[in-house]
Amino acid sequence: MESIYRYTSVYYVAVFALILTSVQYTNGALLSKETRKLINRANRNGPYLGLVIPNLFEMNPLLNSSDYTPVDPVIDISGRRFRFGTIGDQPVISVMTGLGMINAGITTQLLLSLFEVEGVIHYGIAGNANPSLNIGDVAIPQYWAHTALWNWQRYGQGTDNELALEANGDYTREIGYLKFANYTSNVTGSDSSYDNLLNNIWYQPEEVFPVDGTPEQREHAFWVPVDPFYYEVAKTLKDLTLERCVNSTTCLSTTPKVYTVQRGTSASIYLDNAAYRSFIYNKFNVSPVDMESAAVALISLQQRVPYIAIRALSDLAGGGSADSNEADTFISLAADNSIIALLAFVKQLSAIKKISSI
Repeated sequence: MESIYRYTSVYYVAVFALILTSVQYTNGALLSKETRKLINRANRNGPYLGLVIPNLFEMNPLLNSSDYTPVDPVIDISGRRFRFGTIGDQPVISVMTGLGMINAGITTQLLLSLFEVEGVIHYGIAGNANPSLNIGDVAIPQYWAHTALWNWQRYGQGTDNELALEANGDYTREIGYLKFANYTSNVTGSDSSYDNLLNNIWYQPEEVFPVDGTPEQREHAFWVPVDPFYYEVAKTLKDLTLERCVNSTTCLSTTPKVYTVQRGTSASIYLDNAAYRSFIYNKFNVSPVDMESAAVALISLQQRVPYIAIRALSDLAGGGSADSNEADTFISLAADNSIIALLAFVKQLSAIKKISSI
């Protein structure tokens, strides 16, 4: 009987171990032994520049570029595929995030937690809020902000009223607000003081928890700076030749250029509204508007990893451009221009690093 119990105990231990092994392979929160081996092998060839890319149409032209050389392995983790390669002699990891701030943040955190990454470059297309820029131009901001974290103020209260939880330090009125009543339309009469039940939204900074800070002690960030050295490198791209034509019959009226600009903004909102575009430009002096860059910036800030974003303008958000303003008209051209700028940036960065190491 004792031998039967011993056999049964050993059997259940073996089954339990098998279940744990299976969980490692199926649960995205855990890594299989083989995946860990691949990560360790890849990291021996680092550090890498991490290329964080929103969508396949922005990634595939890079993978097909003659300036990009793929290198084994390809590692799939938690629904993300990490591809390894080189641009010139610079090792890179590329990964697609998917649409929006949450996807971008999760993917960037996975990248920086698992791999030896010396810097992050985020690139892709964006809408344009700056009337002095044109479709096809590449905008490289010095600062990024997430502009969809709000305190939505109660109706009947105004700028002199303290926000809910403001006294606790959770919210602030320092950044500014949008008053919905200022955008009332189709009204009659001479009275210019209109009201709106939606009242005001107040822009808020993100809570951040830097890797070198104290756990659970928050800091706040609204304008997140890109790496100052990367930004100086970006300035050398101003004379870069970019694409002007989608095909033989569809061309832009101006020749696209690369611009280093002051600010860009992100939110998980597709912005196609001229009134809001004008508001955020006049309020914050932003140029590109997109759905991911600020998330990548915030994760890079918290992990203390150098970061920059390169965004090519595919449309004037909300319309009004002299060119066709449908985003799908120039989306492929904008994607190509973002990759042209990315490749030039990586090559220039690599060349400067070589010179400085001599």
